[in-house]
Amino acid sequence: MRIPRSWLFVPGDSEKKLAKGPETGAHALIVDLEDAVAPSAKAEARRVTGEWLEAHKRQVTLRKQVHWVRINAVDTGLWRDDLAAVMPGAPEGIMVPKAQGPDQVRMIAAEIYELEQRHGIPNGQTRILPLVSETPRAALTIAAYAEAPMPRLAGLTWGAEDLGAELGAARKRDENGLWTDAFRYVRAQTLLVAHAAGVWAIDTLHADFRDEDGLRRAALAAKGDGFAGMLAIHPAQVPVINAAFAPSEAELAEAQAIVAAFAAAPDAGTLQLDGRMIDQPHLKQAKALLGIA
Repeated sequence: MRIPRSWLFVPGDSEKKLAKGPETGAHALIVDLEDAVAPSAKAEARRVTGEWLEAHKRQVTLRKQVHWVRINAVDTGLWRDDLAAVMPGAPEGIMVPKAQGPDQVRMIAAEIYELEQRHGIPNGQTRILPLVSETPRAALTIAAYAEAPMPRLAGLTWGAEDLGAELGAARKRDENGLWTDAFRYVRAQTLLVAHAAGVWAIDTLHADFRDEDGLRRAALAAKGDGFAGMLAIHPAQVPVINAAFAPSEAELAEAQAIVAAFAAAPDAGTLQLDGRMIDQPHLKQAKALLGIA
């Protein structure tokens, strides 16, 4: 599976917004049963989401978009009901909010396994993407994901809004628009640990959906830093994120040249290309850019 660049949240209780989801161009649609749904509407959101997933389940080979579901956090007591409602529709993955570390993710994975068996879904097909930073305690567990073998783990992502509320932070960015220390630390941990674990690193959302220039800067910075994609809260953000993360013609040409150079000298560890030295990490990065296994 190619890594989705844009991950758009859509309220799970809105049939109208779900119907428009495939038209947004988002690579991944996250049907949200958590923050976007009022407590009184949780049951209705499960019903609407379950029916929507069922309707699209048989179109996997035709659609260009993957479908994920953000369930409610474990400490709410709602997550098992969420999974029971959505797993018959075989979503590609489950986003876990306020994840409190690998042990909690493993518990959810065990529940998913049982539901896969019950609904005839191939074992391991349903992936997991935890939001690893939404409480201070959760943020302190990020490093543990690097050493925790979890076959379902697709990637790691983080959120600034909930963490800011938990910290009572009056600001998340400084006067230059840069993340302040706690948020920068969490972001760096998410990026490093995801790469260490060999899973996707997905950057957090840009909260002001009207700020297109700010979003573009954030998305380009995320790509430049090594993130593979970015969360979105409004359809208008999707094309900006897709464009920012798309490889340029120059990047593709360079990647092809690196792959060709090593193909011509398969026993070489280091080569020269256009006056600079390239080695195996360059080859790995080039293959990833070109989608070569």
